[in-house]
Amino acid sequence: MKCLVCKQDETKPGKVTVTLERGKTTLVVKEVPAQVCANCGEEYVDDETTQRLLKIAEEAAKSGVQVDVREYAAA
Repeated sequence: MKCLVCKQDETKPGKVTVTLERGKTTLVVKEVPAQVCANCGEEYVDDETTQRLLKIAEEAAKSGVQVDVREYAAA
């Protein structure tokens, strides 16, 4: 897909690190599949992956974790 930010290049499959914060919880998830713009580096995570990340973040927040670093694992 054409990058929505720079509009200069197509995105390519890659892996990114996503950081989510909620209240006192910070969750860092590495190796998340995404589309990445080769020109500006903008990252696009699909809906299914986003929903999985939000579920993981919700579980971490409920457990009282303050900082958690994980590697992404598809369901």
